[in-house]
Amino acid sequence: MSRMPARALAAARPLILGLTVVNLGYAAIIMSLLCASFFVEGWPWKPLGFELATMSPQAPLGLRAIMVIGIVCAVIVHTILRRLLAIVDTVRGGDAFVASNAQRLSAIAWSVLTIELMRLAVLAISGAAALPGKMTGLSPTPWLAVLLLFVLSGVFAHGARMRTDLEGTV
Repeated sequence: MSRMPARALAAARPLILGLTVVNLGYAAIIMSLLCASFFVEGWPWKPLGFELATMSPQAPLGLRAIMVIGIVCAVIVHTILRRLLAIVDTVRGGDAFVASNAQRLSAIAWSVLTIELMRLAVLAISGAAALPGKMTGLSPTPWLAVLLLFVLSGVFAHGARMRTDLEGTV
């Protein structure tokens, strides 16, 4: 392995662990905002600068639904990061093309697809609740990433089968 990929692989583990901490912090903040929305009058719309009288009656419910989606997505991202860490560990151990990595990549692909569907749900909720602000529309990039992950999963599965066949013939 050349020096650059080896350095990138060495940096991947602490980076993934750092992202896990950031993601857990994100989930905790969204959870606290959701809880506060039930107990603090005018939360979170007043701090955001929205006046409830000028908002749609569904806006508070829409904001809470978006917060719930944010928490669900944080849980999904946590599972993605754990699987990615497991893949990095097997690669660092010199054992990349194993069936478990193919399964992990497939699970990551399904997770990213789920997150993208949740993003579409947020767009729908913000439109239905007439939330102020502009929500961005569709982008092909996440969908291409999902496709790439499914293809990589298939490549890893095929590589694992080839490796098993090779070990059986030697």
